[in-house]
Amino acid sequence: MPHLTIGHGVVTPARLKNRFQRHVLTLSVAAASSVVAQGVWAQAPAAHHEHHHALNTMVVTAVPLSSPLTVETDPRIPRQPAPASDGADYLQTIPGFSAIRNGGTNGDPVFRGMFGSRLRVLTNGSQMLGACPARMDAPTSYISPENYDSLTVTKGPQSVLWGPGASAATVRFDRGPEEFDEAGVRVDGSVMLGTYGRFDRRIDAALGNKDGYLRITGNQSEANDYQDGDGNAVPSLWDKWNGDIALGWTPDNDTWLEVTAGRGNGEARYAGRGMDGSKFLRETVGIRFQRENLGEHWKRLEMQANYAYADHIMDNFTLRSPGSMDMGGGMDMGSGMDMGGGMDMGGGMDMGSGMDMDGGMDMSDGMAMRLDRRTRSARVASTWEWENTTWTAGVDVEHQVHRNLDGEHWQPDYEQTQFGAFSEVTRFIDERDRLIGGARVDRYRVSDESLDTATTGLTRRDTLPSAFIRYEQDLASAPVTWYAGVGHVERFPDYWELSSSQAGPAGSLNAFDGVQPEKTTQLDIGAQYNDQRLSAWVSGYAGYVNDFILFDYNTAGMGGTQIDNIDAQIAGAEVGASYQLTDNWVSNASLAYAWGRNANDDEALPQIPPLEAKVGLTYAHDDYSVGGLWRGVAAQNRIALEKGNVVGQDLESSSGFGVFSLNGAYQASNHLTLSVGVDNVFDTTYTEHLNLAGNAAFGYPADLDRGINEPGRMVWARADFSF
Repeated sequence: MPHLTIGHGVVTPARLKNRFQRHVLTLSVAAASSVVAQGVWAQAPAAHHEHHHALNTMVVTAVPLSSPLTVETDPRIPRQPAPASDGADYLQTIPGFSAIRNGGTNGDPVFRGMFGSRLRVLTNGSQMLGACPARMDAPTSYISPENYDSLTVTKGPQSVLWGPGASAATVRFDRGPEEFDEAGVRVDGSVMLGTYGRFDRRIDAALGNKDGYLRITGNQSEANDYQDGDGNAVPSLWDKWNGDIALGWTPDNDTWLEVTAGRGNGEARYAGRGMDGSKFLRETVGIRFQRENLGEHWKRLEMQANYAYADHIMDNFTLRSPGSMDMGGGMDMGSGMDMGGGMDMGGGMDMGSGMDMDGGMDMSDGMAMRLDRRTRSARVASTWEWENTTWTAGVDVEHQVHRNLDGEHWQPDYEQTQFGAFSEVTRFIDERDRLIGGARVDRYRVSDESLDTATTGLTRRDTLPSAFIRYEQDLASAPVTWYAGVGHVERFPDYWELSSSQAGPAGSLNAFDGVQPEKTTQLDIGAQYNDQRLSAWVSGYAGYVNDFILFDYNTAGMGGTQIDNIDAQIAGAEVGASYQLTDNWVSNASLAYAWGRNANDDEALPQIPPLEAKVGLTYAHDDYSVGGLWRGVAAQNRIALEKGNVVGQDLESSSGFGVFSLNGAYQASNHLTLSVGVDNVFDTTYTEHLNLAGNAAFGYPADLDRGINEPGRMVWARADFSF
């Protein structure tokens, strides 16, 4: 079959045909939805529905706290930098969040320096876990933020309602029920064009009446390789799409039943990995039921069940040209393979023409690896209310199976089952004071199903508790709310940390046998101030982590990878403010700092983001606004060389940088808003501290010890419409 070579990638006619068909389908759905909406709009009276959000005349540059401990926002509003391609990208709008960068898309979110399952990410109340052993498909890579109605972040171990292990934070992307007073249709959508071939389109349409609704959401996002501030191309293209359908029943104001199904796929090229993602198939099915006001004190019953399937392929020939690599500097294949310390084939890699360890790896025929994961979950919760007390209690369960394709046969290599019970109480001491506390207990059963390892067939079982208590007060003397809370979370190691191909703590057979659960105890404090012109907030934390799970990529200088338990100290804070200078001018600023220490070795904890500040200024008048955003990041000299997590490691100390961006928005009508932006106006060349080193396949030096440069100047324009 002939090939078209584009940059470093190889694109077959079949792939071009599939891409063209997806473009036509997306545009056809958008056009048809708009025509239907306009026709019904002309015939039917206006209907009230919860999710018909007002078009915003300002571009969001920072997301403030909605309450002392919680961030709530509408992820459909235009934001800067350029509208997000995935969940991790959007979360970086929130102070305290960063990401381990892959280049263009599919970064892995980090909050306060904490990574992976310490950060629980949910969509409609359930987990969508990826399949890649090195998290090429992190959970947030399957999330298109603008397809959800709300984003809620709860900081710290200060809730037990949404599952186990969330020692850093709980992140929830949710869609709520549609609420039509009478028969009607609504359509929301957007189209965005930008530099480097960026092209996004989204449609969200619903029709229904007071008894029920049908809702369809879909999006497609794509981009080519970007250029850094020096004009050098960085392999980073992506093309991804999602489609979801929801059928809801709302027979009265107290009842909601919804059945959902969704599918998505995509591909992404990674400058910092030895292979790219050529398939990110997502399939989800769910059912949710909610009933309110069941009795005098029984206020709510919630039930849901979910199924999520991820089918992932990574290879070195779909989006790049395979060829021989210089193995002198070692190579991270992006799949848990460390060439310096041996290689676990995982049963799923086709080596094509094989591997010559003396002369390097011949990849002329390419190599590929296919893996999948099925996750099934369920949750039941009830809420009771008395005069001064609210109590929520329930149970949840999750079962996941991870497999790899060995030739023509699927081979399970990991299975996990978790059962949990939780209880959370809010006690209103008086009009201004309240006490919130909760506890949960989780039972785990985890099996190593991989072939030919020291722990094949071994099953681990454990029971882990978590709890918190928090005091909140609204001051009478000022518009201030403050809080202080202590939480304790015991987190069972996840699939990536239990990889049986990796060495575990001293004396253990491997990581699966030896890595112990983390135990985090953390103090969270903060306050929020609100008056007519000034809104300000501060959140601080200090904690101790027993058995912190640490990856060492150069154990005793031997080049191997070891997963170990250490003790760690963590601390930091986020602070932000927004001030109405005049009727038209608004300023905002935020600052985030995280600190960590390896208490065993008396050195820095790795993968901690540096001090970061953001300052914004916006002028808004009538139907338009213009604004600027400056982001400044300090140097990070507190590092632990060659230590980190399953995705990233500390490469070297990083330099500080500053990036300035501009934006504007114009509300052309009640149904149309136009927004534009210039990210990195001065075309600054810079590198994020949390990053991957460039891969030799793209011409990067084999001994490169610094991260990949970020995009240079980018111009984008977006149209949001609503009917």
